[in-house]
Amino acid sequence: MALHGGPARHPLSGLNWRTMTVADLDAVTAIAAIGFPDHFEGRDCFANRLGLNPSGCFVLAGEGTAPVGYLVAYPWTEHAAPALDTLISAIPDDAAVMYLHDLALALPVRGAGWSRPVVERLAQEARAAGWPALTLVAVNDAAPFWERHGFVVIDPPGMADKLASYGADACYMIRRLTV
Repeated sequence: MALHGGPARHPLSGLNWRTMTVADLDAVTAIAAIGFPDHFEGRDCFANRLGLNPSGCFVLAGEGTAPVGYLVAYPWTEHAAPALDTLISAIPDDAAVMYLHDLALALPVRGAGWSRPVVERLAQEARAAGWPALTLVAVNDAAPFWERHGFVVIDPPGMADKLASYGADACYMIRRLTV
C-alpha cells in the first residue's frame, strides 16, 4: 500500500539488462555459485568469456546496484560444448552458432519474467549478426524452461560423451533463428 497518495513502487522495477563490465564479475560469480552449485565456474572463466565476446555478456541490475542476474553467450562450434570452468584462448574458427553459456538470476528475481527480454535480445542480435541458431546445454532439469524460450533438445552423434561432465540430466538444445 502506498502512502501519501503516491503509487506503490515495485522494489525490482528499476532493473534493466545492460552490457556486462569487468566490475560486475564478482557479482556474476556469486550468482553463478548459487544458481549452479554442482557446475562451478570461477571468476576467471567469466572474465575470459567477457573478453572473448563482450557483446554477448549482459547483467540485470538497477542504477548503481550490484547485478542480480547475468547472461553469457559467444560464438561456438555447432554440436559442441566447452568443458566446464575452462579458459578458451579464442573463438573457434569453425564457430557456426551462438552458444548461450549461462543464464542465472538471483533468488529474489526468479520467476518474475526477467529471462525472456535478455534471451530475445540475444536472439535478435545473433540473427542480425548472421548466426543461424542459439545453442546451449541445459542442466539442473532446466530443459522445460528452455523449451518455453523456443529451444528443442537434440542429440547429435557423440554429444553424450561431450555432456558427461555436465551431469546426468544435461541435454544439448538448439533454437533455430530465421536469418
